[in-house]
Amino acid sequence: MTALDAREVDHALATLSADAVVTDEGHDYRGHDEIGAWVATAAAEYTYTTAFSGATTTDAGVDVGQHLEGNFPGGVADLHYRFTLDGTVISRVVIEP
Repeated sequence: MTALDAREVDHALATLSADAVVTDEGHDYRGHDEIGAWVATAAAEYTYTTAFSGATTTDAGVDVGQHLEGNFPGGVADLHYRFTLDGTVISRVVIEP
């Protein structure tokens, strides 16, 4: 999540399996090429702050809460980042309210 916020493409991709899928705003990004492009540009037009709001483990992985405030539509959002793990790497991320 830190790599995503900082747009550190290589760092973010190092945590993902080669065939990982990220779902954000209902759109799937598949594999390192699509996900790398998404990391580089996701929400780049907005300025915002983030605050960790909690985490829980699930059968598939980890659900991390994040509170965002900024100049995006609505100005405030509480998001869940649902990570599915495959061994030591992430195979799926779903970002949603």
